[in-house]
Amino acid sequence: MQETILIIDDEKEIRDLIGIYLTNEGYNVLKAADGLEGLEYLEENNVHLVVLDIMMPRLDGIQACLKIRESRNVPIIMLSAKSQDMDKIMGLTTGADDYVTKPFQPLELVARVKSQLRRYLRFNQMDGVTQPNTVQRMEIISIDGLIINVSTHHVTVEGQKIKLTPREFAILELLARNPGVVFSTEKIYEQVWNEPFYDSENTVMVHIRNLREKLENNPRQPRYIKTVWGVGYKIEQ
Repeated sequence: MQETILIIDDEKEIRDLIGIYLTNEGYNVLKAADGLEGLEYLEENNVHLVVLDIMMPRLDGIQACLKIRESRNVPIIMLSAKSQDMDKIMGLTTGADDYVTKPFQPLELVARVKSQLRRYLRFNQMDGVTQPNTVQRMEIISIDGLIINVSTHHVTVEGQKIKLTPREFAILELLARNPGVVFSTEKIYEQVWNEPFYDSENTVMVHIRNLREKLENNPRQPRYIKTVWGVGYKIEQ
């Protein structure tokens, strides 16, 4: 299967540069000049990943990301010339899975695309898949009203369906497969992002916060994802 990647960026040079590298890797590439055009492409095509710029006319990347997340869980990699932590956190809070600051190395972006696609496609396969570092794949994980269907990527809490991004699901699955085990932010990042940890604590914390807001009645007093102060996070069985 040839995966389709949608590039949404108002700079033609950036669209074309990314497109060349991704096409050379064998991906089918679509290009949109702003958020509204990107949403139209999503309606008309089976897109597997979105590379999304933040600063764009008509509909910016933040608003476009929110619209995409209303109905789709495809991986979203944000692009922005801004590098401040708050801009990064804003992008991740709206549902993005990763964030790359301009100017960037095209090969680094390609590596992040591949990492996101591997996880997304694995979660969306219905059978015959074995999770890394596990002896036997568990199709259903159940913890105190929280039901995680690994093969279909569906999550419910007390019967209510919860929409998670691929990255959020990956973190939840990691913790839920290892009840009682405390994972540091560094360990979570290396396990889920599948790359070395480097100044990525905020990234993990934002995803944990997003998860709690979706899963918990009271995120400040979490029922599922517990903080072990100074150490990390865990889920109790």
